[in-house]
Amino acid sequence: MTSYNPKDIEKKWQDFWDQDQTFHAENESDKEKYYALIEFPYPSGKGLHVGHPRPYTALDIVARKRRLEGYNVLYPIGWDAFGLPTENFAIKNKIHPKIVTENNVAKFKEQLKSIGFSFDWAREVNTTDPSYYKWTQWIFLQLFKHGLAYKSEMPINWCPSCKVGLSNEEVVGGNCERCGTGVIHKVKSQWMLKITEYAQRLIDDLDDVDYVEKIKTQQKNWIGRSEGAEIKFNIKDTEDHLDVYTTRPDTIFGATYMVVAPEHPCIEKYKDRIENIDEVNDYKAEVAKKSDFERSELNKEKTGVMLKGLKAINPLNNKEMPIWISDYVLMSYGKGAIMAVPAHDERDYEFASKFNQEIVQVIQSKESDELPNVDINNGTMINSDFLDGLNVKDAIKKAIEVIEERELGHKQVNYKLRDWVFSRQRYWGEPIPLVHCDHCGWVPVDEKDLPVLLPEVESYEPTDDGESPLSKMDSWVNTTCPKCGKPAKRETDTMPQWAGSSWYFLRYTDPHNDEALASKEAINYWTPVDWYNGGMEHTTLHLLYSRFWHKFLYDIGVVPTKEPYSKRTSHGMILGNNNEKMSKSRGNVINPDDIVDEYGADTLRLYEMFIGDFEKNAPWSDDTVRGCRKFLERVWKLQEKVVDSDQYTKELESSIHKTIKKVSHDYENLKANTAIAALMSLLNEFNEYDKLTKEDLRTYLLLLNPVAPHITEEMWQTVGLDGYLNRQEWPKYDESKTIDQTVEIPVQFNGKVRYTIQASKDASKEEVVEIAKSNENYANYVGDKKIVKEIYVPGKIYNIVIK
Repeated sequence: MTSYNPKDIEKKWQDFWDQDQTFHAENESDKEKYYALIEFPYPSGKGLHVGHPRPYTALDIVARKRRLEGYNVLYPIGWDAFGLPTENFAIKNKIHPKIVTENNVAKFKEQLKSIGFSFDWAREVNTTDPSYYKWTQWIFLQLFKHGLAYKSEMPINWCPSCKVGLSNEEVVGGNCERCGTGVIHKVKSQWMLKITEYAQRLIDDLDDVDYVEKIKTQQKNWIGRSEGAEIKFNIKDTEDHLDVYTTRPDTIFGATYMVVAPEHPCIEKYKDRIENIDEVNDYKAEVAKKSDFERSELNKEKTGVMLKGLKAINPLNNKEMPIWISDYVLMSYGKGAIMAVPAHDERDYEFASKFNQEIVQVIQSKESDELPNVDINNGTMINSDFLDGLNVKDAIKKAIEVIEERELGHKQVNYKLRDWVFSRQRYWGEPIPLVHCDHCGWVPVDEKDLPVLLPEVESYEPTDDGESPLSKMDSWVNTTCPKCGKPAKRETDTMPQWAGSSWYFLRYTDPHNDEALASKEAINYWTPVDWYNGGMEHTTLHLLYSRFWHKFLYDIGVVPTKEPYSKRTSHGMILGNNNEKMSKSRGNVINPDDIVDEYGADTLRLYEMFIGDFEKNAPWSDDTVRGCRKFLERVWKLQEKVVDSDQYTKELESSIHKTIKKVSHDYENLKANTAIAALMSLLNEFNEYDKLTKEDLRTYLLLLNPVAPHITEEMWQTVGLDGYLNRQEWPKYDESKTIDQTVEIPVQFNGKVRYTIQASKDASKEEVVEIAKSNENYANYVGDKKIVKEIYVPGKIYNIVIK
């Protein structure tokens, strides 16, 4: 027998699967469908890192098992290829982003194929392909036509180095995620999507899906539903008022000052009445340099400026209150103004203490009377007029009743979720398919003229004025209005990277369709996705955005289900061997190509699944990689002891049935590490015997195949098993054979265990006594002593009392 050589074996089977189209999913099939989905990768210039194969292998195991169970399986792959990293690389190296993307995709594809994933490569998609982004643009047009896309002036995060607007998610610690430059704020006209219209449905429909609880919690926390009241605080000597949203209207008598966001429109409107407007403008300029993240940090030093000359009126007691601006109030949450209740809010208390503002306690708690008293869900109202003596719950209800009776405000449900900023001032993205006409306003491009192609240009450098590079391409920008035929200009902002990844799972169902994003038949057959796995970092926004788009497509009759994914799981990261996140600067990055080259793809796959609990982070270990390779070498050697029999070896039958049950269960629950451990244990048992039947090995190879497909396919052929492994049936277990038929019974003499015996679990006392007596130790302990008593607890213990 030849030695185990993965290089020859693995390329052979990868070529066979390609030529045979082994993993092709049919759109028309009598089989039950199963749709397994991974987050399609961003093809960076660095290539795959060892973190990528972990989730891909986990769902590859599920996909391969499902095929063996008789399902028509869709396990697709594609490329999320628009975006800033490619554009930055292209600018730096003076290579067109299209060429950069093509090179990166080719590298990723080569790497993925070398690891042996069972993707249906015939369904490969790429978000930068015009035949793909035509339908991204089509979805945007439907959103626009249904009033869910609109343009609005708003402050954005601006990176002075990349010269591009960033989403909140692209700002980390106040700096650009890409280049590390400090982010500033700029006011720009931006396209927005009304995701807030779906806020409640995005919460409610989580009840209908199988997501792990922490994912549901992340979704709910980001949406941030709260109940409270919107209250009007008049600005003294004006017709205007400040609208304040609060979840605690019961504390209104403890409100001693107001705080508005530095961007609040009342500042500009009443600048002539603000006595210290220069100081206010200087403060606003400083705040503009900060990200929302920095502004909302709880433990930062409180700053602010009083708007001298403006006062607010508390609507329930008519007290005059100073108005301040401070960076900890954001225009993007609520109405950009708060009533400050310093006795019962830590931030307000710190601010009031620093700037000598009045502090009025309005809730008395038995637990603590020390201020700030922020544990205010229990307690009694004080200093609160008609609310005095009420408990908190009743006081909230009463306060809202009075506010509504006096027409000072109304009950309100609020969400932290903001509308989605959908504009990016960059080249490498989907053009927004709208034109602006001075006569007609914003007009959608005719659907028959989609896609609006990204122009082929030599220069795609960012502009100093913050506009998209497309704005400089006059021949592309200048067009005619689709509605009236007069001169018009194209929108020059492009879509964010989130756009193409919000619906890609639908395109996989029918990726070559020129008439629709996918045929109704294909969508109805394949959706919803049965199992979607991805990183925890994407279980908030990507998941939220794709659920939003899917719900909209459901509303307009494109998809048949409210939710895109039936099941959503997540995985932990692979850390460096020093237990830190892998990075070039730390020098702990592992290239999967090196592992495949030295140990083989099956070893890499096996190791990434054996490394630990799939949902948790796990450090890399070279020793364990070598251990996985040795395990596969031991599996390979099983061929030496195979005999031709279609029955299980009698002594191994129970262990094999137990292993089938264990492995089947563990694969379904993302516990491949314990499934592999069970296969290692069974291998140890196999090696206790000189011979192994073909049926023993047949089942073993089927169980190991989803993790290590190359070695198992090869061994299937070399030992002469029928057909191809990938066309077989998943093994079934007999429950009765997973239960031990024999038990180990301790034999005691005068209460002390002297040896153990094996007996049938149903053995009678007489049979157990006979087995015990036949043991060579029996005569040693009994000798010529008299047996006074024998006690047998069935299946548990046999005790002999001797004198």
